Amino acid sequence: MLRGRQIRRHFSFFLLCLNSCIMLFILQSCLYTKLNLNKYSTASAPQGITIDSFSFILVDKMSLREKVQQMTGESYLPGLLKLGTNFVLLKRFPHIYSGANKRLAIPPFCFSDGPRGAAVEGHQNTIFPVAMARGASWNTALEATVATAMAKEIRASGCNYTGNPCINLLRHPAWGRAQETYGEDPWLLAAFGLHFVRSVQQHQVMSCPKHFALNSIENSRFYVDIRSSERSLREVYLPHFKKVIQEGKAASIMSAYNQFRGEYCGQNAYLLHQILRKEWHFDGFVSTDWVWGLHNSKKGIEAGLDVEMPVKNKYRLATIKKLLKQSLININRIDTMVARIVKKKLQFSVLQDTMIYNKALKGHPKHIELAQRVAEESMVLLKNNNLLPFDLQKNTKVAVIGSLANQKITGDHGSSSLRNPDIITAFEGIQSFCQKKGAICTMSTFKNKKKAQKLATDCDLLVLYVGFKPSDEGEYLLKSTGANKERSATKQNQSVGGDRLSLQLKDQDIDMIRSLSLLQKNTLVVYAGGSAILMNNWEASVPAILFSWYSGMRGGNALANIIFGAVNPSGKLPFTIMQKEADYPSFDSRSKRVEYGYYHGYTLADKKQLKPAYPFGFGLHYSEIVFDSFRIESSTINLQDSLNINVFVRNKTAVSGAQVCQAYVGFKHSTVDRPIKLLRAFKKVKLAAFEQKKIHLTIHPKDLAYYNDVNKKWEIERMSYELYIGHSSAFEDLLQDSFQIICPK
Repeated sequence: MLRGRQIRRHFSFFLLCLNSCIMLFILQSCLYTKLNLNKYSTASAPQGITIDSFSFILVDKMSLREKVQQMTGESYLPGLLKLGTNFVLLKRFPHIYSGANKRLAIPPFCFSDGPRGAAVEGHQNTIFPVAMARGASWNTALEATVATAMAKEIRASGCNYTGNPCINLLRHPAWGRAQETYGEDPWLLAAFGLHFVRSVQQHQVMSCPKHFALNSIENSRFYVDIRSSERSLREVYLPHFKKVIQEGKAASIMSAYNQFRGEYCGQNAYLLHQILRKEWHFDGFVSTDWVWGLHNSKKGIEAGLDVEMPVKNKYRLATIKKLLKQSLININRIDTMVARIVKKKLQFSVLQDTMIYNKALKGHPKHIELAQRVAEESMVLLKNNNLLPFDLQKNTKVAVIGSLANQKITGDHGSSSLRNPDIITAFEGIQSFCQKKGAICTMSTFKNKKKAQKLATDCDLLVLYVGFKPSDEGEYLLKSTGANKERSATKQNQSVGGDRLSLQLKDQDIDMIRSLSLLQKNTLVVYAGGSAILMNNWEASVPAILFSWYSGMRGGNALANIIFGAVNPSGKLPFTIMQKEADYPSFDSRSKRVEYGYYHGYTLADKKQLKPAYPFGFGLHYSEIVFDSFRIESSTINLQDSLNINVFVRNKTAVSGAQVCQAYVGFKHSTVDRPIKLLRAFKKVKLAAFEQKKIHLTIHPKDLAYYNDVNKKWEIERMSYELYIGHSSAFEDLLQDSFQIICPK
């Protein structure tokens, strides 16, 4: 019989061995394992056999274990350890693989998140302005170029699958993840999402638009149940997804965490089977949002949730075997799911690359230049009482004040985060510009109020840099059940991001603006953030306000170019800024159940006759570019015709610039409840000094349909419609005419 000392010695030795094994296991899990996808052998369909048919042939050759491997990410514990240790401790996104089968030459896919760049190996890749900033550019051709650059860096990082684009609708500006989407309007979201999907997939990167669907609250995203009428669902919250699937041919779709009508989206048969598959004829595969995206194995399989990411959890082999043995699921359903996955992987992997995706593409100088150009096109000048562009002379004194002005913040610290250290901050960009001109640039935070007041008094231009950091807004990185104690509304801090508690700036920023603007008449407020803020308690005290967003790794240079006139601002708001918070739909980040209504943003403002502080589509320029008139080629069309519009635009100044032509259609004569007007076309046009141009826009009758929830079909009303053309959604900024849709002869 062992004595107590021997037992303790043996137990200590056992613990030492166990700890060593655990440490080795963790170390192995943390390794930056990377497969060379370019050298991975890929099965090819025999002559005369389509990839669709060949996919089922391959599935027939698989064991059940091999099928389940196609339906999941990596092994449970090693996968979670790899993800957790890399993401949380090492601040990097690891390579997560799914579905490799060497026996049958089926390649895996490797996921890289976004949407501000290639997240895998993100310490080397280009950091672009966030998607909300890019939406503010209103330049879909520029977004296509961004997607191309991202695709090249994704491939160079060893990946072939991306969680891009995020096209969830901005229903309320407090949404913490607003920075990841393009704006409040479904048409704008669809246009940007479509251009992104098409461009990224040209480089054999499978696009996975997210999060399907109605995912516009962050803190309660893991449990909140979203309800909506059928018309609201079809006309407001789904059309942008429909476009990227049917016209963009997206390879995949990511389901959302939240519930819809009492069922989680990852196992919601109405969303995934009825709408996505039967009505939209989606032929790609559905992937879960990560870790907590699937709750019930049987329901997921029945609904058509194809891949569980990033690890095997609900789709474990033992679970699938048990469900099959009990006849709770059918093997044919499994085979169909696996065939969808295999088909898309083969479609993308057998295509011949048109270029070599080597390491030199990561953070390529041309991509960094592009990031700066995007930042310049996206910044929105909201107010300018003859302050900008500021005439910078030798010995001019510029003071930059703000706690965030010299911080390298490019957005939140969630799944879209990139860690490239080569970031030009706002202060660095302004200081560099000043040095080249022989001007003097100094900086301070507002913590030292005496120093800040002295700088404000002595300078020629005061730049107050305000906004938010990752702890204030962003992806909510804690799984909550709704019972968790929420942060205090007075503290406005949260180390894990989440929804904003207020639409106002922080108290210290408001105090800084009010007090320092009294000392300096030449005060510019620059706002960095992902969505709208209310400004009614300080905007009258300053002559100029500029939204710079989270503007990427060269945002500081872009900001300086805007302030001092090297670049003419051309950004437009991708959302509406209301006068007060009560003008927005209700928003409670702790809600367990929420009704998403038919109206929000500018459609709500129009319907309730609210005058926004700044309307959707608004933005100032240093040039005056006006719409003189427009002409409808034929004011009477039938359902097979298109409405063709010629718009005449003119630059009245000697300053070259760009303007966004926005076309809205009105529904005053509708027999059903409809918005006053909806965006249905837009185009960004550049004009040289005193240049005139004719812009051509096209609107299709099918895009004017409403969803008849009684007949369960889309209907186009034969009636007179209003057509509005201008540079914002405000009626005073719009020219008006009308046209008719008639029954075909």
